[in-house]
Amino acid sequence: MQAVQTTHPDIERVLISEEELRACVAKMGADITRDYANEEARIVVVSVLRGAAIFMSDLVREIHLPLEMDYMAVSSYGSGVTSSGTIKLQKDITTDIQGKHVIIAEDIIDSGLTLQYTIDHLAYFKPASIQVASLLRKVRDDQPDIDAKYVGFEIPDAFVVGYGLDYAERYRNLPYLGVLKPAVYENK
Repeated sequence: MQAVQTTHPDIERVLISEEELRACVAKMGADITRDYANEEARIVVVSVLRGAAIFMSDLVREIHLPLEMDYMAVSSYGSGVTSSGTIKLQKDITTDIQGKHVIIAEDIIDSGLTLQYTIDHLAYFKPASIQVASLLRKVRDDQPDIDAKYVGFEIPDAFVVGYGLDYAERYRNLPYLGVLKPAVYENK
């Protein structure tokens, strides 16, 4: 019996349903499993906290290869809706990634600033490779050219929450991705 999905009153519309998310993450995991099946170096999946934690948890269950997991906390938002432009490394990885294949599990490529910083930072540790698995990529003209090998959905430039993404630490636990009503964050 399938539960009826209710929409939070602060959500303007559901952009991507729980079922669509599940299917997308399963496909991404299958693609990664296929692409790394013959690699000898171990895979390390690195989540950028906090937004990507739920995505990473689901993704690693769909990768049927030996892997390690680690976490970074990198921020450029604070509690706002647009990037501050200042990147802060709040927590670094603890795994030795030298010679390993790193897959960055990212929730959303928006301005691209945080992700570019993360890529550059991890490259310093000399991994065998770095790839990006991003659940979402906003369609924006001002993004840096970031080669994300695995992208779940391209979405419009709207403020989305749910499935780990938040506004002021709220809405992360919604099982779908929804567009937040502007009245929630305007004039704050």
